[in-house]
Amino acid sequence: MTDVFLHPGDYWFGDGGTRVHTVLGSCVSITMWHPGRRIGGMCHYMLPGRCPAADRMDARYAGGAIGRFLRDLHRTRTVPGEYEVKMFGGGKQFPHLATSATFDVAGNNIEAGISLLENHGFALSARELGGTGARRLIFDIATGDVWLRALDRVRDGDGANL
Repeated sequence: MTDVFLHPGDYWFGDGGTRVHTVLGSCVSITMWHPGRRIGGMCHYMLPGRCPAADRMDARYAGGAIGRFLRDLHRTRTVPGEYEVKMFGGGKQFPHLATSATFDVAGNNIEAGISLLENHGFALSARELGGTGARRLIFDIATGDVWLRALDRVRDGDGANL
């Protein structure tokens, strides 16, 4: 089994021999898994805005991450409706600081991801979004299982398999 760790702005798509890990704060991760082919991927995007013109596939941005998924679905001759899609993150890291919606990176990341997924025909099967603090995420491409653990925050049950 190969373990891959995604840093902010990273993206991975591969086969069932891979387990992908990341830690999220205000960033968002999307996992996509094809149950028949046992392939899938995960992104860790940081920003809701558009990619710079120089790189439309920049996975630091929600649009670039979704663009990479679409590229890999095309490459593997699969379509959005065949995937189990899960979305995580977008936690406020400094909830005690009052900010306007313009500077709500976490909330804007969530909104951008959901909108892009819907616009491209993906349906979310699970989500764990918003709140406060960080999350550790592990995605097993062999099974499609995603393990989530809350870090530095209090919530009922500090770990879940989604």
